[in-house]
Amino acid sequence: MYGVNGKNLLRQYRNFPHGFQSWNQRVHAKKWLLYPDNLGTHVSVDETSLSHGELYTILTNKAAKGGKGSIVAIVAGTKAETVIEVIRKIPERQRKKVTEITLDMAGSMEMIAKRCFPKATRVTDRFHVQKLAVEALQEIRIKHRWQALDAENEAIEQAKANQTEYQPQVLSNGDTVKQLLARSRYALYKKPQDWTQSQKERAELLFDRFPDIKRAYDLTMEFNHIFTHTHDKLYGLAKLAKWHEKVRQAGFKAFNTVARSIESHYETILNYFDNRSTNASAESFNAKIKAFRARFRGVRSVEFFLYRLTQLYA
Repeated sequence: MYGVNGKNLLRQYRNFPHGFQSWNQRVHAKKWLLYPDNLGTHVSVDETSLSHGELYTILTNKAAKGGKGSIVAIVAGTKAETVIEVIRKIPERQRKKVTEITLDMAGSMEMIAKRCFPKATRVTDRFHVQKLAVEALQEIRIKHRWQALDAENEAIEQAKANQTEYQPQVLSNGDTVKQLLARSRYALYKKPQDWTQSQKERAELLFDRFPDIKRAYDLTMEFNHIFTHTHDKLYGLAKLAKWHEKVRQAGFKAFNTVARSIESHYETILNYFDNRSTNASAESFNAKIKAFRARFRGVRSVEFFLYRLTQLYA
């Protein structure tokens, strides 16, 4: 309308009104950003994607509650040595003031927390642990779904060979077996008291037809119950031990893998019961980054995106 080239306008907007050209961290912004003054006693470390699936490790201060002063460090990649090198630019005396750090179960995050914050209590995020149990449950459901698909394909081929019309079995709620297994996905994420009427009917049909899914669902709900209703570390350890024994008796390969993963991280998992700390603040901050990225319809310039992000949250 005004005869202005869009690319030129964007370049002018980026380079002149905001102080982007004089930003003191612009030179290394793509590789790392550091704001030592934002470091507090309780921090979170997590990874997020800025653009094209490229991951960045982000250290945030929980006391800022997702507002200004949240960002302590942003480092390109998830390689522990690279992240440690950047965070160690913060004076050791200042890093030793951190008393608690929450993280996921990744080995690189564990190494970063241990070597950068030696005095801090490491807490494995319970939601990442619970997610493993849910994924094990969904794996059993998916296995049955593939078997149902194979059975349906064989039945269709048999019907064609016999020159008859294939009629799938329709259950009382109107689903076929294949549809039952596909549509029950979301019900398995919920507690029974949170089911809608249709989800309740679907779950009853599913559990009646596939008892192993019912046993896996019960194991998952019991596991979640440990974290939501236990407030003592020793009591939590006893409950986890009982749950491990039930997993062993159930004989589910996926759940045995979950149990071994928990056993490998049990000390930092049990630290959750001290203050019931989670990595929810880091996940919430990741959601803010994604919303910020969506508002600008993607990331054209990583440096400028990070500049705008740090103006708001650092």
